[in-house]
Amino acid sequence: MPSKCAWCCALPRWSEAPLRIGILGNARYPALQDVLAGVEARARARGWTLQAGPEVAPLLASPPQVIDPDEIDLLLTLGGDGTLLRGARLLEGREVPIMGANFGRIGFLTTVSPADLADALDGFADGRHSLSRRSVLLGGVHTHDGPMQVELGALNDIVLHKGGVARVVRFRVEIDGQVVGTVSGDGLVIASPTGSTAYSLSAGGPVVVPTLDAMLITPICAHSLSVRPVVVHGTAQIRVVPLAPWPDELLLSFDGQQTTELRANEVLEVHMAPWRVSLVRFPEITFFDRLRDKLRWGDLSGRD
Repeated sequence: MPSKCAWCCALPRWSEAPLRIGILGNARYPALQDVLAGVEARARARGWTLQAGPEVAPLLASPPQVIDPDEIDLLLTLGGDGTLLRGARLLEGREVPIMGANFGRIGFLTTVSPADLADALDGFADGRHSLSRRSVLLGGVHTHDGPMQVELGALNDIVLHKGGVARVVRFRVEIDGQVVGTVSGDGLVIASPTGSTAYSLSAGGPVVVPTLDAMLITPICAHSLSVRPVVVHGTAQIRVVPLAPWPDELLLSFDGQQTTELRANEVLEVHMAPWRVSLVRFPEITFFDRLRDKLRWGDLSGRD
């Protein structure tokens, strides 16, 4: 295990070459344009080049190049966790570092506040940062003996849930070919350690340190007191088989941003992707600091 100093020294020092920054943003935040003006000013001062997504480009003073994931050193996301998740999907497996600036309410995955963004960009360019490499889930849908029909990635979670009328759904969960059991309930969350603090947590799942090599299987409103979340190794192959009677709509949601339907006689298979998503972090803020600050972990000060 390298020392903290060795780790920091191993990071790229982008000041040796002009930093190439791709920017994604959520245009619904009123402060976005002012923050972008500050980023442009810092980029001019340090000789950095900017690329931008379609929501951001019209707000920049100089028309930028469209983001090319192969031609950037840093992806900057301006919004909340949803914007960062969109950025991770844009990279399509390229391990370009992502720095998220939080304009939203919680922003658990993001790195800095808009007020601290200029200093954070300088810190990244000068190598005063670390990279937290996060596992990515791949979920594929196919018939019982047929080829894969769709495969999508998720940094947080893949969620099986019903649409339309409220009705209990039944499915069998298998891990590495072994039957775990049958679940009746509202659905199922399969989460990465990064996603343990998202939907899985709301459904009663555990908090998992995000760099752990693991996956979480959390039932949603299981119709049994004996069904509880399960944590498996990151090398596991998870298979979910819906059971009759099927609801009219059985949906799969990937990070809450992409959806596909799971039809009768189809199965879901989930495993870890061979790549990681790299989130920029600064050493003064730890994962447990985030738990206390963002989720009020262990905080009873507001109670009588």
